[in-house]
Amino acid sequence: MIKKPLRDMIGYGSNELKVSWPNNARIAIQIVLNYEEGAENCVLNGDKNSEIFLSEIIGAQPVRDRHISMESLYEYGSRRGFWRLHKLFQERKIPVTIFGVGMALEKNPEICKAIKDAGYEVASHGWRWIDYQNIKKSEEKKHMKLAIQAHKKIFGERPLGWYTGRCSPNTRDLVMEDGGFLYDSDSYSDDLPYWETRDKKRQLIIPYTLDNNDMRFVTNQGFNTSDHFFTYLKDSFDSLYEEGKINPKMMSVGLHCRIIGKPGRIQSLKRFLEYIQKHENVWICKRIDIANHWIKNYPN
Repeated sequence: MIKKPLRDMIGYGSNELKVSWPNNARIAIQIVLNYEEGAENCVLNGDKNSEIFLSEIIGAQPVRDRHISMESLYEYGSRRGFWRLHKLFQERKIPVTIFGVGMALEKNPEICKAIKDAGYEVASHGWRWIDYQNIKKSEEKKHMKLAIQAHKKIFGERPLGWYTGRCSPNTRDLVMEDGGFLYDSDSYSDDLPYWETRDKKRQLIIPYTLDNNDMRFVTNQGFNTSDHFFTYLKDSFDSLYEEGKINPKMMSVGLHCRIIGKPGRIQSLKRFLEYIQKHENVWICKRIDIANHWIKNYPN
């Protein structure tokens, strides 16, 4: 018996899948806004130390007490960044998928109302915005249930998409064991969705991005100006749009309220949205739209 490898290094390979998006679009563009503020590591949340990841304090060290500067940098995202981005998306009529952390959403009913009123999709971004790499599977499973419960309470229905972000080796198994998610985005391995099978269970994977992502404003070897971000997004779009003449692809753009929501950075996003909306045969959509299209047209 041939044992199935633990990693798929081949994917679609040389037999590139011939994809047809709605209205014969050459590219599917999907904008993700991560909402994490208030669910990060913080002693007020019962954690042992402060957050160290994805803030203006690059290389921050954990503090075993309240880290007021770190807390306020995250608070910027919920107090101001979200609203600046929300205004832009509404003005340009951009469909958005929110990767929403359960605890963060519970702490801001006003933002939840704005999300509902706008008709954004909300995929679950877990219960906490923490690193699950070394957390026990039983604890991670408990957090997944808490995230689903919070989502149901706030939005009246369960989430259909999942993305932990800082996931563990157990995350995909837990998603598939739950069985209620149409798609899982804890992957960066392709420019197209694909199916994964484990123990006779199948899960649609819609890959996400860490390069077309504003997180690189606050990481080493990242973007230093809005021009850098715009140019990188434009080049990614241009490459995929050109390929789309023959083989249409998908492009994800990852955003964070506290990062791209700053005045000195949002201009890059404005310019990018203006740029892609000038092109024909571009499908700007929610992640759930891609999932439904794939399930209907590419079920195998």
